[in-house]
Amino acid sequence: MASPGHSDLGEVAPEIKASERRTAVAIADLEWREMEGDDCEFHYGDGTNEAQDGDFPAVERSRLQEMLSLLGLETYQLQKLSLQDSLQISSDSMKNWAPQVPKDLPWNFLRKLQALNAEARNTTMVLDVPPDARPVEKESQMEEEIIYWDTADDISADIYSFSELPTPDTPVNPLDLLCALLLSSDSFLQQEIVVKMSLCQFALPLVLPDSENHYHTFLLWAMRGIVRTWWSQPPRGVGSFREDSVVLFRAPAFAFVRMEVSSNSKSQLLNAVLSPGHRQRDCFWHRDLNLGTNPREIADGLVEISWFLPSGREDLDIFPEPVAFLNLRGDIGSHWLQFKLLTEISSAVFILTDNISKKEYKLLYSMKGSATKYYFILSPYRGKRNTNLRFLNKLIPVLKMDHSHVLVKVSSTDSASFVRRVRSIVAHVARSPCRRLSLEEMANAARKLGLKVDEDCEECQRAKDRMERITRKIKDLDAYRRDELRLQGDPWRKAAQVEKELCQVQWAGDPPEKHRAELRHRLLELRMQQNGHDPAWGVQEFITGVSSPSLGEKQYFLRWMEWGLARVAQPRLRQPPETILTLRPKHCGAVDFSEALWPEPLGVEHFLREMGQFYEAESCLVEAGKLPAGQRRFAHFPGLALELLLRGLPLELIDGSTLSTPLRWVTGLLKELHIRLERRSRLVVLSALGVPGTGKSTLLNTMFGLRFATGRGCGPRGAFMQLITVAESFSQDLGCDHILVIDSGGLIGGTLTAAGERFELEASLATLIMGLSNVTVVSLAETRDIPPAILHAFLRLEKTGHMPNYQFVYQNLHEVSAPGPKPRERRQLLDQPSDVSRAAAQMEKQGDGIRTLADLAFCDPERQHIWHIPGLWHGVPPMAAVSLGYSEAIFELKRCLLENIRNGLSNQNKNIQQLIELVRRL
Repeated sequence: MASPGHSDLGEVAPEIKASERRTAVAIADLEWREMEGDDCEFHYGDGTNEAQDGDFPAVERSRLQEMLSLLGLETYQLQKLSLQDSLQISSDSMKNWAPQVPKDLPWNFLRKLQALNAEARNTTMVLDVPPDARPVEKESQMEEEIIYWDTADDISADIYSFSELPTPDTPVNPLDLLCALLLSSDSFLQQEIVVKMSLCQFALPLVLPDSENHYHTFLLWAMRGIVRTWWSQPPRGVGSFREDSVVLFRAPAFAFVRMEVSSNSKSQLLNAVLSPGHRQRDCFWHRDLNLGTNPREIADGLVEISWFLPSGREDLDIFPEPVAFLNLRGDIGSHWLQFKLLTEISSAVFILTDNISKKEYKLLYSMKGSATKYYFILSPYRGKRNTNLRFLNKLIPVLKMDHSHVLVKVSSTDSASFVRRVRSIVAHVARSPCRRLSLEEMANAARKLGLKVDEDCEECQRAKDRMERITRKIKDLDAYRRDELRLQGDPWRKAAQVEKELCQVQWAGDPPEKHRAELRHRLLELRMQQNGHDPAWGVQEFITGVSSPSLGEKQYFLRWMEWGLARVAQPRLRQPPETILTLRPKHCGAVDFSEALWPEPLGVEHFLREMGQFYEAESCLVEAGKLPAGQRRFAHFPGLALELLLRGLPLELIDGSTLSTPLRWVTGLLKELHIRLERRSRLVVLSALGVPGTGKSTLLNTMFGLRFATGRGCGPRGAFMQLITVAESFSQDLGCDHILVIDSGGLIGGTLTAAGERFELEASLATLIMGLSNVTVVSLAETRDIPPAILHAFLRLEKTGHMPNYQFVYQNLHEVSAPGPKPRERRQLLDQPSDVSRAAAQMEKQGDGIRTLADLAFCDPERQHIWHIPGLWHGVPPMAAVSLGYSEAIFELKRCLLENIRNGLSNQNKNIQQLIELVRRL
C-alpha cells in the first residue's frame, strides 16, 4: 500500500519545482561567469541534467551486473536470498576459513556477521596461486594505482575511473559487497543484516543505491528491528534511562558529504568525532583500513548512518543526547538526489572539498533559502585558493553562513584540535533550536523526493494495518488478557494443575480408579468450559493474519505484531538500566523465584498460546468422545503455528505462566512437522539451561542466528524452541537433517527456595528439557553457581542412563577478556564440593555419594566440558561493540557442539516420531 502522496515508487521524480530550480541555477551560472569572465552561452538544460541522478550511463548498469556475477549473486535477483538460506548449517559452519574467491565473500560476511564478528567487513581473500603464476606489474602502473588509492575513500569513479571491474584475484571493496548483498536479499534478511551490523557498531546503510533499476531505496523496514538504549544526563538514574526503536526517536542529524575531490577523509573524521579519547572506533569504513583503498564500483550514492548515544558517564559522553551522523559515499554532483535528501533531513551539512567547480557552485546556489546550516572543510593547499575564496564569498549570503562556517584542515593541522572544533560545532547546533527528525520522518522526506521506501510494498502495509487494528484496542494489558485471551489465566492454570495430578497418580503404582476418574471428570469439565468460548475479535484477527496465503505478508504481520505489542507494553515495562538491556546479559546472583517474577509483557506468544488452548480443549473432548471429529474447528491450528516455526519464529514449548507443557498442542505441532519434512525428519535436540541473565539466549542467538528473547525483565518466561535446517549436502555427514534448539528462558531459578512445589516444578522442567536433548549447554554466571534444579535433573537422568552431551559455559559478564581456566583449574571447578550438590543428592535420596560436580555428571576435564567465554562488550554500552574475543569463543563452542553431534558423542539422534513419544513419556 503506497503512502499518501506517493504515486509510483518505481519512478525517481523529485517534487522540486523545475522552474524555480532552473532560475536558481541560471542566476548561479551568471554570477559564476561574472567571476570567471566566462562568455560562453548558458543553457538551462545543462544545469538541470548535471544535477539530476535519473540518467544512468549504460556502463553503470552493466557494472552492477558484473559485480553480482563476480560475487555469485546474479541468481538471487528474481528469487531473493532469504534469512533461512543464510542460517543453514553446512560444512563451512565448522570451519574458521578465509574466502579464496570472490564468490566466497557474501557467505563469509553473513557467517561472521551472524557471529557478531568485528572483522566481518574484511574482504581479504587467501588465494591459492603459485608465486610464479602471479602477474608482474610494471613499476609505473603500480605507482599510478597507489596515487589513485591514496584518495580513493572519497573519490568516485566519475572522477578517476578504472577501465576494468575487479577481477577474481582483486579484492572487493567492502561497501560494494554490502550493497550487492543487500540488493540480492529479501526484506527479512536485509533487516537481519542491519540489526547485526548495529550490534557490531558498524555504520548502517540508510539509502541503498541501485543504478541498474533507476531507483534508490530508503531502508526504513531494515532499521525497524533495531532497539537502542541510552542514558540521558544527569548521569545514570532510573529516570534517565531510555530505550526506543531507532526509527521512532528524534535526534539532530549531521551530514558529511564530499564535493568533487577532498584530501580529507569524511569517514576518518566521522570516526574521530564518534570516538572518545584515544579509543578509535571504525564505525565508517575508510581508506586506512584494510581494503579501504580499493575503488568502489557500485557503492557510490550509498548513504550511511550511525548514532552517538550517551552512557550517562561524563568522562565518556561526547554529547549529552543522541546525535545522528550521515555519510554520503561519492561526490554530491553525481548524487544530487541523495544530497538533496540530506539537506532536508539534517540539522547541518559539512561539505569537504579541495576545489570548487562551476557545477557544484550552481548546485549549492539552488539551495538558497534552506533552513539547514552549512559548513565547509577545505584543504586549500591542494586546491585553487583564489577561486575557492571568490566562490565562498558568493555563497555566504546565499546559504546564510559566516566565516566561522569555513574550516581549514591541512597536513600540519593538529588532528585532535580539529576534531574538538567539529564536535563543538555539532554540540552548539544540537543545543540550539534545530531540525530533529526520526527515521520515519526522514522516510517521508525521501518519498517526497521520489525515493523508494522499502516499507511501502502492499504486503507490508496490509500487515501493518492489521496489526494496528489489533493493538489499537489494547488500552489496559490486564484487562485485555482477561477479556480477549479468555482461555488463559485461571481456566488454563486449573486445567494444567489437574493434568499434573492425573499424571502423578498414573505413575503412583496402583492409584484408586475412583480418584483417577474424578480427575478425568474435572479436567473434562474445564475443557468443556474452554471449548464453549469462541476466539475473541483480536485473536480472530491474529489468526487471519497468520493464515494469509502470502508468505511475505504473514512474515511482515508477525514482525509488526512483535513491535506493536512491545510498543503498547513499553511504559509498563520501563525498568532501571541494570535490568533491561538489549542483548546485554547481566549477573543476577541468587534470586528467590518463589516470589512473583517480572511482569510478563504481552507478546505474540500469548496469541499463539490462546490458539493452543482452543486446540487442547477441542482435542480433549474428541478423545473423550464428547465431540465428533468431523465437528472440529481448530484442527488446522498446529499447521498454522508450524509455518511460523519454519520461518524462524520461536514457539513456546513450556508455558511460562503455568510451568506446564500443553502436551496435545506440542505433539500436534511435531506431527505436522513430521508430515512437512517427510524424509528429512532426523533431529538433534540442543538445549540451553541457566538462570535468567546469564547470557544463554544471547549465546544461542549469536551461535546460530536465532531470535530468542534476551534480557531479564523484557522477555517471556516460558521455554521456547526454534528449528535450524542442515544443508542436504552436509546432513549425511552430520547425521541429522535439522537441529531443534530449546531455550529454557526464565524457567530455572537460582536457589533452593522455600516453596517446595515451585522448586519441584523447576526440577521437573529441567529434567524434561534435558531428557529431550542430545546436547545441553548449561550457562553459568559464576563458576560454582550451578542452579539446583539443573543438578536435580542430572541426578534423575543418571538413574535412567539418558545423559545428554553437556557443556558448562561460564560467561564472564564483567571483564572484556580474561584467560579461560587452565586444565588444572577445570579439575578444581569440577572437584569443588558444593552445599547445593549435597542438598540435591539428599533430596534425590542418593546419600553422601554425590559430593562434587564431577560425581554428578561424567565430567572429563580433558574433553572441554567447561568453557570460559569472555565478556560480550568491548567498551561501555551503549556505544560498545561486541568483543572479538566473545565472537571467537562462541564460534569455537559451536564448532565443538557440531563435532560432538557428528562424532556421535551426543545421545542417539531421533526422528520426529521418536521425539513425540519421548515428550509423552517424560
